[in-house]
Amino acid sequence: MLLHLFAKTLLTASLLRKLLVTQFDVYDENTAPAESQSILARVRKSLGFIPNLFGVLATAPIAVEAYGTLNELFMRSSFTPQERHVVWFANIYENDCTYCMAAHTGIANLEKVPAEVIEAARSGRPYADNRLEVLRQFTRSVVVNRGWVSDEELESFLAAGFSKQQVLEVVVGVAHKVISTYTNHIAKTPLDTAFKRNTWQKPETLAEVS
Repeated sequence: MLLHLFAKTLLTASLLRKLLVTQFDVYDENTAPAESQSILARVRKSLGFIPNLFGVLATAPIAVEAYGTLNELFMRSSFTPQERHVVWFANIYENDCTYCMAAHTGIANLEKVPAEVIEAARSGRPYADNRLEVLRQFTRSVVVNRGWVSDEELESFLAAGFSKQQVLEVVVGVAHKVISTYTNHIAKTPLDTAFKRNTWQKPETLAEVS
């Protein structure tokens, strides 16, 4: 009995040590590395709070700066607000990021993206609007095929009224979300209270419409 308790105690201690080694801190503007503090202060001023993703990214000042910079750049793209969200959502869905989907659902609601667009994005189903669906499919192909889109996919994207400029703007949107989705996977970023109403899990039984 004592041997069993001793072994259990050792196992628990081992698991705790492993957790402490792999766990990422969630910083604020007062506790973050010096180079990240001003960035987090600006985030709080802009949003009213510091999302946990930013708190984790602050571990590496260049990471939190890169994420913010790419966000600002993608916001300046030629896509409409709704189209930007289609690009983001396609990335998030394919990368299966529960944190990002919850957060971007809230952001999309604030930016008045139609409810049916948000719901389609969360379920992985095609958009009723053909232009948005072409954008979703093209973005999905960029993510899944690591940029190796076919000539037919590129032609379909351009035929839908998008430009070659927007082809590369999709790449910027993908790069932006790679930082957040990969970080959330690695760090297991805890979901903020503000986003919990939009909790999401990727549908398991849905066959992707290609």
